[in-house]
Amino acid sequence: MLTTPNVEYNARFEALHGKELRHSDHRFEWTRAEFEAWARAGAERFGYAVRFEDIGEADPVLGPPTQMGVFTCS
Repeated sequence: MLTTPNVEYNARFEALHGKELRHSDHRFEWTRAEFEAWARAGAERFGYAVRFEDIGEADPVLGPPTQMGVFTCS
């Protein structure tokens, strides 16, 4: 299981004032498409299946605040 903030959702946080990351200890925050592409490529490469789940209430346009990939042996 791997979670990461959805960078698209950051538009909802006025306090970020245009900063890309929500917190200084975040190494990255991906769009939904970037995260899914990365996770699918890794799952395929190492023989896993992956499914995606939202964490938090999803905005109809921006998606959820956090995204999760759940990897299982296929």
